[in-house]
Amino acid sequence: MSTVNAERRTDDGADVRTRIDQFLNERGLTGARVVPLTGDASDRRYFRIILGDDGTQVLAVHPGAIDFAKMPFVKVAELFSLLPVPVPAILSFSDPLGIIGLEDLGDVTLQAHLGAATPAEHKALYRQAVSLIEAMQRRGAAMESPEYPPYGIAFDVAKLTWELDFFAKHFLEGYRGITLDPAARQALAGEFSSIVEELAAEPRVLCHRDYHSRNLMLHQGSLYIIDFQDARMGPDTYDLVSLLRDSYVDLAEAEVDDLIAFFLALRHAPGTPGTPGTSGTPGTLEEFRRRFDLMAIQRNLKALGTFGFQTISRGNPVYIQYIPRTLNYVRANLERYPRLGRLHELLAAHVEELRQ
Repeated sequence: MSTVNAERRTDDGADVRTRIDQFLNERGLTGARVVPLTGDASDRRYFRIILGDDGTQVLAVHPGAIDFAKMPFVKVAELFSLLPVPVPAILSFSDPLGIIGLEDLGDVTLQAHLGAATPAEHKALYRQAVSLIEAMQRRGAAMESPEYPPYGIAFDVAKLTWELDFFAKHFLEGYRGITLDPAARQALAGEFSSIVEELAAEPRVLCHRDYHSRNLMLHQGSLYIIDFQDARMGPDTYDLVSLLRDSYVDLAEAEVDDLIAFFLALRHAPGTPGTPGTSGTPGTLEEFRRRFDLMAIQRNLKALGTFGFQTISRGNPVYIQYIPRTLNYVRANLERYPRLGRLHELLAAHVEELRQ
């Protein structure tokens, strides 16, 4: 989260501040300074609490009361801590006030740091990020339990289809104002179905679900993972696609190739159990790259749907700047595979940036 100059003025602003003050008073933290932070695409609001010599913490303020013990965020935080992968510590909470106190990881996301990073730092941080994906997948398989929500939900046909329908509704129709006739809609659904069926049939691993440069915080020289409450099971390419086909960051193709190879090397290192459904036989890299690119198409189209939704339905235009990069990813992958020619044709008929 990043600091902002002034608190957003909303109808519930007074209520939020009243709840924060009560939360602090109950914990004997009177006199603390409260600094609003920029939030994410959710309905949560974030504040940094400056406690003088006692340091800082971040408060996640929900719209209303919570049931802490049953929250996916809490259960996934516990799971990730046990893997272990680095996540912010939960310091305190109040169910009736709807507030959770978190370890303060600062304001520097991986995205923000890249502008100042040396080439060596850049490479090291991305390798660290890829290593965390490998750890989540490997250790996540060993920790599987119905006690943790991610193991009971997955990127199945229904979820992947819903996300592509979200793209059609909120990017094509909502943001671009396109009217899809019944024939075009049916043809698009058929192409989407082909992609979805293949992705949903892949062996599943533990996925963060939104693993990109804005959800990785740089704290004391190491990366920490945030925004993990929607973790679920999915293809082994999913988080890697989120990181390497990131709407918020440009990565050179040579770097993408290197990081994919690094990921596969980690997974097949001596003494490291392989991921289900993979092997070390010749051609594995080529096959993994094909699956990676197919996952990228679905993931990037879903991101475009989110950007359209945030812009039109939420009145939040900040995501418009990330649309061109995301469309470039989609176009490159559609051009790379002849089997996707029909999908390319259908989308290019409505989206000029996808035309050759």
